[in-house]
Amino acid sequence: MKKPLQDKNFDRLVDKFEQKVYGTVKGDWRLKLIKEDLLPLHEQTPPLTIWDAGCGLGQIAQWLAEAGHELTLCDLSHQMLLKAQKRFKEAGLSANFKQGAAQTLAPELPQFDLVLFHAVLEWLAEPEVTLKAVAKKVKPNGHLSLLFYNRNALVYTNVLKGEWRWQHLLDESYIGKGKKLTPPHPQYPEVVIGWLEALGFEVKVQTGIRVFYDYLTHEVLEKSNIDELFELEYRHCRQPTYRHMGRYIHVLAKKSSI
Repeated sequence: MKKPLQDKNFDRLVDKFEQKVYGTVKGDWRLKLIKEDLLPLHEQTPPLTIWDAGCGLGQIAQWLAEAGHELTLCDLSHQMLLKAQKRFKEAGLSANFKQGAAQTLAPELPQFDLVLFHAVLEWLAEPEVTLKAVAKKVKPNGHLSLLFYNRNALVYTNVLKGEWRWQHLLDESYIGKGKKLTPPHPQYPEVVIGWLEALGFEVKVQTGIRVFYDYLTHEVLEKSNIDELFELEYRHCRQPTYRHMGRYIHVLAKKSSI
């Protein structure tokens, strides 16, 4: 009998996650682009109420709290939440912290001006159902900031690597074949955008995060100018042809007033 699907808990991988995801130039680039997309909301007054529904280490939440916004942070991982709490304490910031899955906590929470749902969707047992529960917590005319692992990128990467991977792609059996930090449920951008539109959201911004970087070999990276590469990334990351090839897709969507 198959085990029932479960949301991923990063308690045992928190240090690896911190090093491999955010302790790199790739992680810095991801934060830079998300902050750019959110900048108009970051600067908005009066302060916004914001729910970070899967806060991880709390970098984006801290940046928003530093601008005076009112933050509620949650994470399924107790260890992740502890790291986010430590980050806020060291920065002299206050926030409301809750440990638990976003869909479990959602019914007890109010609606917010902005909800962040970053790099969570691809780890969920029921991505669409959970997204719906989280999206309900966005006020009319409020915003949802959604970051997710792009299935297009996973397909393309495996094609470029070749060998045994091609047959897995042809059989649609390539999901879950990677390392522990390769998500089991990457999503196609057009599918996620369809979900959002069905929930009454209008997409305002789409950004592809690492539209070139992750396809390059170590040899190419070592012999090339990294500043030139990131200039190419920046020029193309929001263009329609390239943005849907990013390793991650960031979408900022506004909820209708009805």
